Amino acid sequence: MGRNIRARARTPLPRRHNKTTLDYLKRILNARVYDVAIETSLSPAPALSARIGNHVLIKREDEQPVFSFKLRGAYNKMAHLTSEQLARGVVAASSGNHAQGVALAAQKLNCKATIVMPSTTPAIKVNAVKARGAHVVLHGESYSDSYKHALEIAEREAKSFVHPYDDPDVIAGQGTIGMEILRQQRGPIDAVFVAIGGGGLIAGIGAYIKAVRPDIRVIAVQAADSDAMTRSLEAGERVELTSVGLFADGVAVKLVGEETFRVCQSVVDETLTVSTDEICAAIKDVYTDCRSILEPAGAISIAGLKKYVAAKSVSGQTLVAVACGANMNFDRLRFVAERAVIGEGREAIYTVTIPEEPGSFLKFCELIGQRAITEFNYRYAEGKKAHIFVGVEVSDRAEAAALAKSFQAHGLETDDLSDNETAKLHIRHLVGGHASGAAGERIFRFDFPERPGALVEFLRTMNRGWNITLFHYRNHGADVGRVLAGILAPNEEQPALDHFLATLADHQYGWVEETDNVAYQRFLGRAN
Repeated sequence: MGRNIRARARTPLPRRHNKTTLDYLKRILNARVYDVAIETSLSPAPALSARIGNHVLIKREDEQPVFSFKLRGAYNKMAHLTSEQLARGVVAASSGNHAQGVALAAQKLNCKATIVMPSTTPAIKVNAVKARGAHVVLHGESYSDSYKHALEIAEREAKSFVHPYDDPDVIAGQGTIGMEILRQQRGPIDAVFVAIGGGGLIAGIGAYIKAVRPDIRVIAVQAADSDAMTRSLEAGERVELTSVGLFADGVAVKLVGEETFRVCQSVVDETLTVSTDEICAAIKDVYTDCRSILEPAGAISIAGLKKYVAAKSVSGQTLVAVACGANMNFDRLRFVAERAVIGEGREAIYTVTIPEEPGSFLKFCELIGQRAITEFNYRYAEGKKAHIFVGVEVSDRAEAAALAKSFQAHGLETDDLSDNETAKLHIRHLVGGHASGAAGERIFRFDFPERPGALVEFLRTMNRGWNITLFHYRNHGADVGRVLAGILAPNEEQPALDHFLATLADHQYGWVEETDNVAYQRFLGRAN
């Protein structure tokens, strides 16, 4: 089933489990959320549905006033407090969506709220909470530090603590999402996919679904580096992680709640884990179909749905994924866009060793054929071999494997780096250095028309006696590809090189010489 997918077989539920779901059914039916929350859309995803051969529906919790489902549970908890408790105020700990939910709920209920946030919380999130009228206390470097401090404040000042997930009223508030799904989709539903952090969302949704439509599978999805619930369900007891990944920070929980774990044992049929690249691809999928940009935690369920379909080879089913939040940090978008194509299996990353001799670069590009090159990094080095870093657009992982075999069949040592985190995060941007054997090289910036075959066409127009000593290119989706290249030609060939450059306009290639650019001289020029 794959390295990052885990399945947990479902067994018949004991009677006490049925009582659990019925108890929560009553709580959910009596939940008070719609004073502040809205009934969100259950939107079709036509492009994704067509691609994976199933009817995909996305529950759009990103439509909430705080762009997250957290408002439901927070308000339901606070709406059930007595007037005396509300008068004393509430305390919560959060670095994101729960904080905004509590702040808005307090604003609606005319209640004072104190939110403890880690000192490392971005200012944009702190300001969003303050804008709702809450008092923000910055304490500690992690959620755990903030959580402990919030409990101390609650005890010292006799305030009510609003837990982000491990509270029956919070769970019931989130469960109204399950109620809406079944009301909005009267026809068949084969499975519902829900992200898990502490477990409050899936506990509420799962409890309602299993009480009303027990035939529907409830599938939990977690980030592979934050899989506390998956491990806990497998072990039959809560398992605390020593560390969690922070890309999907909304579900980065080391220890799930006691109550959420108990409920999840009753209602979760299966668990899946997904990688960062798969989450990025899911963000792109939702944008394509809904024009909404989800945060990583918000897209985890869609990534799990896609993985489930691929692993189980299911088709023709109706599958629902809960998009639980859209509080995306803007500066993450470039990373998401870059990694999404790898998560889709549509870009393969290789390191390939070619002979360090004129013409070998062209021969390699001809092996790639009409496939689009998404990135190319190369720096001349003395010796008989050159190592290049290349990204190629492919249709799927099978084509990526076949292309690697083709390189190897032509005597080129090749390694597939598509799953190599170090390569994708760092090495791809660090290829190169000072070249001691490249005296006389000239550096140019070229603007290539962004079309398949443009790179090979460029190389073919060049004199094969010239050596390419540096090459960097990255496809950013624009109509023009931008390339930095070094060319080493003998002194007697310099007039011919100048003539070649002058004729590039006929091929729609713009260029600027950068040999004297200070950045090149400092970092890539000839070593002294």
